[in-house]
Amino acid sequence: MPTPSKSRLLPRPVQLLLILAGAAAMAGAEELAEQLPITRPGCPDKCGNLSIPFPFGLMPGCFREGFQVICDHSVDPPRAFLADTDNNRMTVTDSDASAASDAAAYLGFNTSYFPVELVDMSADMSQARAYGPITSGCSTNSTQYRFQTQAMTLGVTQGPFAVSQTLNVVVGVGWRVDVAMDGSSTLACSTGTGRELAARNGSCAGQGCCEAALPPEPVYGSVQPGLVVPNENALWRSSPCSYAMVVEKSRYVFSTPDLYGDTLLMESFPVVLDFAIVGNASCPAKGQRPPPDYACASSNSYCVNATVGLSGYALSYVCKCSEYYEGNPYIANGCRDIDECKFPDLYYCSSKGICKNRPGGYDCPCKPGMRGDGKLGQCVEKFPIVAKAIVGIIGGISIIVVISFLVLLRKERRKTRELYEKNGGPTLERAKNIKIFKKEELVPILKESNLIGRGGFGIVYKGTLGKEQVAVKQPISGSLLENDQFANEVIIQSQVIHKNIVRLIGCCLEVGTPLLVYEFLSSGSLDDILHSKDKKPLNLDICLSISVESADGLAYMHSKTNTKILHGDVKPANILLDDKFVPKISDFGISRLIAGDKDHTGKVIGDLSYMDPVYLQSGLLTEKSDVYSFGVVLLELISRKKATHSDNNNLVKSFLEVHNNENRATDLFDNEIAAAEDMELLQNLTGMAVECLNLDVDQRPAMADIAHRLLILNKSRRW
Repeated sequence: MPTPSKSRLLPRPVQLLLILAGAAAMAGAEELAEQLPITRPGCPDKCGNLSIPFPFGLMPGCFREGFQVICDHSVDPPRAFLADTDNNRMTVTDSDASAASDAAAYLGFNTSYFPVELVDMSADMSQARAYGPITSGCSTNSTQYRFQTQAMTLGVTQGPFAVSQTLNVVVGVGWRVDVAMDGSSTLACSTGTGRELAARNGSCAGQGCCEAALPPEPVYGSVQPGLVVPNENALWRSSPCSYAMVVEKSRYVFSTPDLYGDTLLMESFPVVLDFAIVGNASCPAKGQRPPPDYACASSNSYCVNATVGLSGYALSYVCKCSEYYEGNPYIANGCRDIDECKFPDLYYCSSKGICKNRPGGYDCPCKPGMRGDGKLGQCVEKFPIVAKAIVGIIGGISIIVVISFLVLLRKERRKTRELYEKNGGPTLERAKNIKIFKKEELVPILKESNLIGRGGFGIVYKGTLGKEQVAVKQPISGSLLENDQFANEVIIQSQVIHKNIVRLIGCCLEVGTPLLVYEFLSSGSLDDILHSKDKKPLNLDICLSISVESADGLAYMHSKTNTKILHGDVKPANILLDDKFVPKISDFGISRLIAGDKDHTGKVIGDLSYMDPVYLQSGLLTEKSDVYSFGVVLLELISRKKATHSDNNNLVKSFLEVHNNENRATDLFDNEIAAAEDMELLQNLTGMAVECLNLDVDQRPAMADIAHRLLILNKSRRW
């Protein structure tokens, strides 16, 4: 486990907003959350980008006992840790043993301690997330293992934290491994003796990966996932490591490459912690004066006795904001009144009513000249007597209008059904990993204010579905395959689950041209980072990490999926980045989805600046076409110069001339990364790029080979 001052590969952090439960989908929710105080006056409320709500705090007087947070400013961005009070810590023990030996006998050998690192905190939910323990056993030969046992300690007496039994699971990864919790003789899960063909990406049902609920008794004190490995590992060269971990549900997605190396040793996953106010404390009875140290400080809050015995104590409670209030119940004035009139989707008021906010609720009186209740949608006009005489005539006309509307509605529904079937709906209904959206769910997103991209194959909009931000792609009319061909290709893409490939969430088939829904990446594309007006500085470590993981994603599509997937348009604009600069390949398989001749000849697709000249001449797309394009992207990364087709691609030409003349390309590298001590590494990257650009297709390396060599370069640099 890395020390707190070192970097590590982290999953994308979950941003927790202090807003009304269920209102995260509203456009103004994030702005509203920022207006609310989250900690005591005069106390810092941030550690880097992480909010620190009371009862957590960084300074004396800013936290309750047991909730002190330490902010490590030696890294960028700063990271937050629970103070080592009552032994809140991570214990890491390294030992060497044979599989037949009792690994527990080595627990006292080479033991290190680290504070518990926090991911986020929510006062309103009475929960926090922290990076949880991962135990590993890696073979050094067929019968010897190196164990690293991690345990999370959450205090020994009256500690406020407990691992959530309902929101976390125990996970085991390996070809043949048993996982137990806290030394229990009852196994939590077992992967069995699964065969390689039985393990599937995303499946944790016991073949290469297993998952089980935590034990029913409260989890406090020390949380330690145990690992039992076979006496002999015949696959130790290709599959050296097995893992056991406690992790938040759905945060770890099994990928078969995890079986073939030590990749998980560099990753961390969050575990959900419940917290409560403990120590002979419970909610005061109605009419009873609260004790002096009563935690529910807001006048608009209430107390709930905790349902779990945190640290073994039955007397504990949590604080909640009252109905129609939201914020932090643990600080004075922390629960503020919600202006319900700003959220009409949650608090209904008829268009014939006037919404009026008040403390603890809202009113909706009808407009002048009307009577009724606007909350119930019952505002009606106060008709004069004369007007009643024509009600019958109006009623008759209304009936005609309603009948006409029903006829039109029936026609519209029939048309919608026809489009659904035409676009392969019946085929997609049988798919498990793809969600089919209704037209009315996506149409509100397709407006000019949500437009984030426009390309040769379609338009992309940013929107929100439920609590998840998504990117909705509207392809150019007539550009996609039709019927079951399109549906089968969508199914293939939905089954591609890889941390460096943009996830296809679903599609909408009730429109003329189907809409595709993808996960949204917050930092835009690599092209934006490298070349836009708001371009950001990139050091060599980040550039190398982007190249390693992008190559891994392409290699996965070429050689590790059931159906080989060619990208066809590899370029920086199709490499998206999250807020940690982790790259994900987008628009993959475009050559399969774009309509054309069966052998893909006569219709050349993609950006000419990155296009394989062999593909340009023949129109025949192969995996080596993607390799050529990746070589151009690699040159852009190390030079920060844009490849352009209009000037005969001077970027590629310049690097090839220098390499062919056996000169060093020092003047071509980006000044920000061209340090003298890194020149050999940059020359190696240049050499790999030149190999990818070889006009002899057979001489180009495979994408898997490039990914492996880049990974070795990255590891050697870290060492």
